Formats: sequence, structure tokens, C-alpha cells
Amino acid sequence: MKANHFGYGLLILAIIGMMSISGCVQQQTTEYNPVINPSNFVSVIDNPYYTLTPGTSYIYQSETDEGIEKDIVVVTNGTKKILGVTTMVVWDRVWLNDKLIEETLDWYVQDKEGNVWYFGEDSKEYENGKVVSTEGSWEAGIDGAKPGIVMEAHPKIGDSYRQEYYKGKAEDMGDVIALGESVTVPYGTFKDCLKTRDWSKVEPTSNEYKYYCPDAGIVVLEVVAESGEKTELIDIT
Repeated sequence: MKANHFGYGLLILAIIGMMSISGCVQQQTTEYNPVINPSNFVSVIDNPYYTLTPGTSYIYQSETDEGIEKDIVVVTNGTKKILGVTTMVVWDRVWLNDKLIEETLDWYVQDKEGNVWYFGEDSKEYENGKVVSTEGSWEAGIDGAKPGIVMEAHPKIGDSYRQEYYKGKAEDMGDVIALGESVTVPYGTFKDCLKTRDWSKVEPTSNEYKYYCPDAGIVVLEVVAESGEKTELIDIT
């Protein structure tokens, strides 16, 4: 009996077609594309691990190979509308041996579920009082950049999430490592803290652990994984 090659050919083409469709679906489902609906966001940020109250300042300090770094983070009364969402402006400045080396405006907002989103940053690096770089700056909705989540509403061990997305330039990730941690820093001792691992898809050397504590409502300690260098909370005003 003569084989029906035409029938076999149609069957093979059908299988290939199904494989192609499956591949497209898989590619689409793995693409990072958060749906942003302005009506899903609120005007306050009161996540227990990430509370931003306008007028509050957080002061951090670290000892580096180059000297003492001091970081002052101020939750301002300013806002910025991005993708139709009103975000809160946070002003972050870093000094090395009393000389300003970095200044950043960060844009945060919380959704109705309690997740805290990061919509971008305007970052400047300084040398001798002059801006020498704006690398790392990005804004959701511009040049393909998309917002990410810096703190989940209900973190669970094993969770992994994008904190930002600007392809090839800003792709920080967060992993939930532990819950119920105890931490002591110059500002005090904290319990029931969340420990995360922050890393980057585009900066292989970026790898640090952060401890977020409800009694402070913010990160109180950062530890660089490789060197053990610490950035500690020393005051809240």
C-alpha cells in the first residue's frame, strides 16, 4: 500500500504550527508587562515594611574603603504624575567624607492591595560639586521603561519580583529570604524584620541583603554580600 505522504506532510505542518504558537504564547507570558490602572493606586504609603510619611527623614551611615558615607533620605510633600498615577517624591542624598557625591529623586506609590511600586528615578552623580553622570535615571513609560515593586503587600519566603525595568540599564530584582529576623543598628534593636536579597540582571556584582523592620517602617540595615560592608540606620527625624 502506498504511503500518503501528503497526509503526513499536513500532520507535520500542523505540529510545527502548534509548536510555533506554543512558543509565542510562552514568550508573551514570560514578558514583563505590568498593567497600570491609575484607579488602583492610593495616596498614602503605609505598608508596614515600607512606610513613607511626608516630612520624615532617615539617616544612614556606612564605613567604606574611601571613608565615611552618610545617606539622608527625605520623604517630601512633592508628587509627580507618571502614567496617570500620582507618585510620591523621595529625595535621597549621599555624602562621602562630607562631600556630596550622589543625589536622587525617587518616585513611589502604593496600590490598593498594599504593594509599594517604584516608578523611576532622577539620579545625579557629583564630583567637586559638579554633575558628572545621570546614569541609572529612568522613568516608567519612557523609552520602554516599566515600573516595578519594591515591597510586596504580603511577602512570603521564596518570592522573587522586579523592582524596576529599563532594559539593559536598570533591572533590579528582589528575593524574600527570611521573615521574623532580629536586627541591631545604631538607631536601635528591631524584631520581626523582613530580609531580602537585592540583585541586578545587568550588574553581576550588585548583590546585597536588606532588613526591613515594621517598628521603623523602612530598611534599617543593608549588607553587601561580597564585602560585608554595612549601611546602618542611625536616626529618624
